[in-house]
Amino acid sequence: MGRRALLVLPAAFPALGLAAPRSHLAAPAVHRGAKPPPPLVVLDPGHGGKDPGAIGVSGTYEKHIAEAASAELERRLLAGGRYRVARTRDRDIFIPLEDRVAIAQGRRAALFISMHADALHDPSVRGASVYTLSDHASDGQTAALAARENSADRFAGPQFAGTSPEVRAILASLVRQETRRESGQMARSVVASLRGRVALLDNPERHAGFVVLKSASIPSVLVEMGFMSNRLDEAALRRADHRADVASAMTRAVDAYFTVGSYMQTTG
Repeated sequence: MGRRALLVLPAAFPALGLAAPRSHLAAPAVHRGAKPPPPLVVLDPGHGGKDPGAIGVSGTYEKHIAEAASAELERRLLAGGRYRVARTRDRDIFIPLEDRVAIAQGRRAALFISMHADALHDPSVRGASVYTLSDHASDGQTAALAARENSADRFAGPQFAGTSPEVRAILASLVRQETRRESGQMARSVVASLRGRVALLDNPERHAGFVVLKSASIPSVLVEMGFMSNRLDEAALRRADHRADVASAMTRAVDAYFTVGSYMQTTG
């Protein structure tokens, strides 16, 4: 894959500014007649555990960047007091792709955001992008990206072997057009919030068949914060201030989505 497989020592992990693991997946008690709780946003830091994800040009692991950025986004979303927030993982553990979707479905999440920082053969390519689910990829680069992300379950062992093409086709068919429309709305909101604040790919709003986005009822986006194969992107993503800029922009995107989105129109 052209990646330099340089190891990152455990001591480098806290340097990314990760919060200590916390238990936040317990659903709040809701009593009859009580006001409904705030919408739940589930954040999904990509990869983890024995799956490092992309390995940067200086040896940084994608899984560490994804968790650090998700932790920062969680802090900002909670600080506003408008949402409940959960993460599919808050420590360095492996979670199969379908289990990540199941966590969001089981919690009845109102929005699912998967966070990544991939790598390409071409080290000159840089910039953030946002992906939604589609039966067909918007371009060849996106198709290859989805194939790499979907192959993460190869780390899980035989008991979590990837689903067959037939099953994947059925899962894709279950995704309602309404959910896809809302996912597209969120993707546009993220792109608009990131534009002018961080580097973006050309045509940054893209779509492909990502397994982790295949929920029939939850608007879902996958955010690629940049490319670990590009020195500038990797260096930026290692900095807490840059991750804070990304989290700030994504917080504005979430606010915009719930302000003008169908969720608020039907429940607000």
